[in-house]
Amino acid sequence: MADLRAEPTPSNPSGEASPKVGENPVATLKVIRAAILGTVVEYYDFGIYGYMATLLSAHFFVESDPNTALLSTFAAFAVAFFLRAPGGILFGHMGDKYGRKKALTWTILLMAVATTGIGLIPSYATLGIWATVLLVLCRCLQGFAAGGELGGANAFVSEHAPAHRRAFHTSFVNTGTYLGSLVASLVALLLTSAVSAETLHDWAWRIPFLLSAVIGLIGLYIRSQLPETEQFEAVQESDSVEVAKYPIADVFTHAWRQIVLVIFLGALIVGGYYVAGVYAASYLQTEGGRSADFAFTSTCIAMIAAVISLPIAGYVGDRIGRRPVFFFGSGVTAVISLPAFMVMRDGSPLAAVLAQCSLTFFIGLVNGVSFAAYAEIFRARYRYSGIAMSNNVTNMALGGTAPFIATLLISTTDNNLAPAGYLIATALMTFVATFFLKETRGKELEL
Repeated sequence: MADLRAEPTPSNPSGEASPKVGENPVATLKVIRAAILGTVVEYYDFGIYGYMATLLSAHFFVESDPNTALLSTFAAFAVAFFLRAPGGILFGHMGDKYGRKKALTWTILLMAVATTGIGLIPSYATLGIWATVLLVLCRCLQGFAAGGELGGANAFVSEHAPAHRRAFHTSFVNTGTYLGSLVASLVALLLTSAVSAETLHDWAWRIPFLLSAVIGLIGLYIRSQLPETEQFEAVQESDSVEVAKYPIADVFTHAWRQIVLVIFLGALIVGGYYVAGVYAASYLQTEGGRSADFAFTSTCIAMIAAVISLPIAGYVGDRIGRRPVFFFGSGVTAVISLPAFMVMRDGSPLAAVLAQCSLTFFIGLVNGVSFAAYAEIFRARYRYSGIAMSNNVTNMALGGTAPFIATLLISTTDNNLAPAGYLIATALMTFVATFFLKETRGKELEL
């Protein structure tokens, strides 16, 4: 393996790795900030769709049964996730072959365009079925762009970060997932509080989608100012490492075991996020009898709890290892899921908020060390493709389908605690997969 340390110079006599970013606090902050903004855009866009699901169902899916219309809306939510895998292949190819920075610039641009488009589509009453078609197409573009975002952003930050702080640095990238949902929930809360139900239904529901253009343009500008990672450049310049013509084929040939492992490790992170962080807002209203204001407020607080948990997990993961955090977070989630849903359904308002927060906090612990571990088990020449493909398969199977399955489970079983079973299943998948993960704390990334 090629030596990634810098050549000794008068200003760098020790030849330490990554002096430009990894050991420079200002440069490190810029890298993390740019990565966070991209994930904020991604999860704001996906979150606001979930929070506005009831209104979208009324405007784009005209059904006599409101429950059927809501199921149709969540089905469109799920469709986008099936485009994440091809998006991950394309942007993974671009990121591994032409640079992480170039791929990440395109993902944030396409995501913002797609979400803004949803805010501009005329309703079913104006365009008929074509309104529904356009909504689904925008959702598909969202999913395609998202396929290259989170995995690529974490690969980017992992390659800039020093080994002894890699989990801590990547944990801040993943705060973007919860901050995006938090911003979406806050926007939804402000709208429901500031305007009448009639105004919200008529036109104000479009505002959250149009805001994506602003966030996206800011993120696009910041990303355009960043340097490429030294690991990517080392692969391009190395005589001993061959740059794959098709990185996705390379990763399937040489790292298929890692792909399977990451798919199962991410089960709770993905399924748990969409159940406890997105679907729970609907659950608190439909099964708990709470108001929309209460549901969005609770979700905002739950997202804050998750944001707090991430750097804690990253710090602990760098001190004692990735595996203990995986075991603890997934194990506790499996134990508390059923009681938490019972409290969200029947408990006092304060207890319901605490129940949702407890779920997002422990799921966040697992998320806080996840992408550092993923980066450490894939080689640089196919790291972007490997992380993106694995993460997208999990999202396709357990993420986008989570609100739909949770709603369907209640409808078919007539048991409104059924979503807890789904959450427990994802927690157990992650817990068992952790037994097959070798500890990678402090490991130098491979070319």
